[in-house]
Amino acid sequence: MKIYFSPSSPFVRKCMAVAHETGLASRIQTLPSAAHPVNRDRNIIPSNPLGQVPTLITDDGQALYDSRVICEYLDDLGGGKLFPAAGPARWQALADQALADGILGAALLARYEITVRPESSRWSDWIDGQMSKVADALAQFEQRAAAFGDRVDIGTLTLGCALGYLDFRYADYDWRSSHPALAAWYAGFGERPSLRDTAPQAPPA
Repeated sequence: MKIYFSPSSPFVRKCMAVAHETGLASRIQTLPSAAHPVNRDRNIIPSNPLGQVPTLITDDGQALYDSRVICEYLDDLGGGKLFPAAGPARWQALADQALADGILGAALLARYEITVRPESSRWSDWIDGQMSKVADALAQFEQRAAAFGDRVDIGTLTLGCALGYLDFRYADYDWRSSHPALAAWYAGFGERPSLRDTAPQAPPA
């Protein structure tokens, strides 16, 4: 298998964390990419018309995207249990994945506004609006973090990647001080090998 890869993409990290959890990481070749919201990587487009990462090419040549599809494929291929069987646990894991993906999506949009849009055109209300989504999502997770226990599923794994992305790209965003239960949970969960081995990195200058 091959995956179009960016060392700083939280959605790529999510897929690779699932690959580690399911024992498939060594079977995936990473393909360098220069995905960008404006200057799209033409190398990706033949496989994914959106020109986005992550894009996975399976061993039989099928292109899969986005991260939710790729993660479920890898979990199925590796015989994992990150996607619970039908029932309340499944719907909670999928809802948590969607909410944590929402944190990532909002944080990325705010970052694009800061780093991609010309300074003269930046809209501070847009940034504030996106980061308010992050704050409200974190507040809901804070209410439930103490009950996460030893859950390891696509919901908690995506949340771990979201919190790691906030630490990586928003170092001054002190989410821990106002979310002590979430911080306590992440202090342990973040030490899972699948998260340690996929920690985000800034691309080479």
